[in-house]
Order: sequence, then structure tokens, then C-alpha cells
Amino acid sequence: MKDDRKHPFRDSHQDREAATHAVDTPQTRAPSYRLAFADEDFMCREELRPVRLQLELLKPELLMNEAGINSTIVLFGGARIPEPAHKNKARTKTLADLTKYYDEARKFAQIMTAKSLAKGGKDDVIVTGGGPGVMEAGNRGAEDAGGKSIGLNIVLPHEQSPNPYVTPELCFNFHYFGIRKMHFLMRASAICVFPGGFGTLDELFESLTLIQTGRMAQVPFLLFGREFWDKIINWDALAEAGTISQDDLKLFRFVETADEAVAALDNWEGKGVKRGAIPGR
Repeated sequence: MKDDRKHPFRDSHQDREAATHAVDTPQTRAPSYRLAFADEDFMCREELRPVRLQLELLKPELLMNEAGINSTIVLFGGARIPEPAHKNKARTKTLADLTKYYDEARKFAQIMTAKSLAKGGKDDVIVTGGGPGVMEAGNRGAEDAGGKSIGLNIVLPHEQSPNPYVTPELCFNFHYFGIRKMHFLMRASAICVFPGGFGTLDELFESLTLIQTGRMAQVPFLLFGREFWDKIINWDALAEAGTISQDDLKLFRFVETADEAVAALDNWEGKGVKRGAIPGR
């Protein structure tokens, strides 16, 4: 991380290092003597949660700014979907059938990364959750094209170590789901959702809610695999019940392949508009 200081004061790195060489006394061994910002126990106190939230917002933001990342293409999708070569290890027949979307995610990320590189590589950078399954496929496709990609990992009791295809300097780890989801969407120029479980559904509906309510500008929103999505979500029933409007069903489109997705992005209308926005504001 860059440290372009514009003040004459001694920096925190120097004091943190100096503090490790303090004379060993009962006073210097006391937890109260530790520098606050270098005291892990202190930083994990319940009262410090607002500070930790701010740090998780700031660290990825600053590093992505320094990397020159202007915009991203978000890939959400299941961690349990293996690549087709390992479909025999899938837990269910449905998961085995869904392995085709690993390949489509990989191909889509490769195409979009190549297009990004042709424009300088700072726009439409692939971002995933950084884990296995569809997330791995997205980062892998970006690497296939010779480009960088972002991984927004999170500490979980299982599965969520970074996949090997995330660009190391753009690989982040989170404690708070909420801040992680903010980073997914803060630079989003498009959102692509592949079949997945609870986490994918959470990301899908939060993103749609932000767009539906005008809290986020409209961006191309693609759902890969109509059969899967129609089976688990009765979209028309929501509209017929009046809990969403018919127009809400126009916020997203279904696609099956990477090529269909690329064509949809190239022909998307209404991009960048905030629903309910007052003209001129």
C-alpha cells in the first residue's frame, strides 16, 4: 500500500517497530502500554466494531484505487459447482448438470477480460467471491486472458480459502458480510449471477433490491440458467401477487451461455439510470 505522507511527523511504522524494542519491565509488558493500533486484542473489543467496519471499507477501497480499478463485472455463483472434469465428484445429479456453468463462467470472464485489456485493463475487471466453484471459474477465465481479477473472500468455518487464480494483490479477506457486499457493488458495471445456494440468493436479492429502489443505478443484470432460476423462484407469482411490479421483471435477463451474455451486455438499454430519480438531479 502506498504511503505518500505530506506531513513532517514521525510515522506509525517507525513507532510500531520501536515499541518492540522497549526495555522489558512490568510496565512495558502491560497490555495498556501497547500502541492502540498495534494491539490486536484491543482492536477486537466489542466497542471497536465501528472502527473495524471502517477499516474493512477503507482497505479494499484504497488498494483498488491504487490499482486503478475503475469498474468491475461481478460474478456471483455457487461454491459447490465443480468444473466439468470433476463432475463425477458432484454431490447430486443436479450439481453434476450445473458444471456446464463453470465453463460458461470461465469463458465469459475470459472474453470480458480480453475486452477490458483492449481498453487498458482498468474497466470491467472481473470480481468474484474468491472461493471455489463458479467463483474460481471467473478468476480463472480472467487469468486465461492474461488479465487481473479481484477476489473478495470471507472468513468462514469451511471452504473459503482463496482460489489460486485471484490476482494476489487484489485478493481481500473480510469479517463482515455487509461490507463485502458493498465492495461487490461499488464499482459494478454489470452483475452476472450463476446457479448457487443461500449466499448467491442473498447477493442476488440484495443487488436487485438496491436497483429496484433506486439506491443503485441500473446495470446489466444477467441470470445464467433459466431452468434453474425458474425452478427455485416463481418470478411471475411475485408480480401477480403485487409484491413486485411487472416492470421489476425487466431489471434482469436470462442467458445460457457466455456468448449470449456478451451480446446482452452490448445491447443493454437503460444502463446507469436510477429508478425513481428526479430529472435534472
